[in-house]
Amino acid sequence: MLLPYYFYLMELTGTGFIMRPWQLDDALSLQQHANNFNVSAYLLDRFPFPYTLPDAVSWLNSQLQNSGPISNFAITIDGKAIGGIGLEFRHDVYRKTALIGYWLSEAYWGRGIMLEAVRLMTDYAFANLDLICIQAGVLSANPKSMRVLEKAGYEKQGVLRKCIVKRDEVMDEHVYAAFKA
Repeated sequence: MLLPYYFYLMELTGTGFIMRPWQLDDALSLQQHANNFNVSAYLLDRFPFPYTLPDAVSWLNSQLQNSGPISNFAITIDGKAIGGIGLEFRHDVYRKTALIGYWLSEAYWGRGIMLEAVRLMTDYAFANLDLICIQAGVLSANPKSMRVLEKAGYEKQGVLRKCIVKRDEVMDEHVYAAFKA
């Protein structure tokens, strides 16, 4: 399905922030805000630490090559990328279920930005993409992310015990889901 041109240029407006498609000129602010041990602490290892400028450019180039609907947004304040939120589409029997992931600069934690961003992304995905379910996996040592998902209306589906290794620590994965109404 070919979507209209404006669909690829869309913005989602939150309280004091905008979610928009990534741009190549986000490289410096992306690198500056992502290069934080605490930001990377509970993300997949594919989100590197340290987060270098070449890492930022590589990520941005991968996003600019996406020909499908927007599924990854920069979270911006005053035009600067201070975080990101995105969907990872699945295949086969999971083709109508996506995984949501997100991160935010530590300088902006505790302001309700991520809660609102998750709500905006979830609403956008169910209204515009052919999805019936959005799932999130949260490492057991990250209760703040669990609380964000719960406040955003996600339900805990279960706990996968001792299945994650992050920085040589074995952790549980808490699985959350939201469903299309």
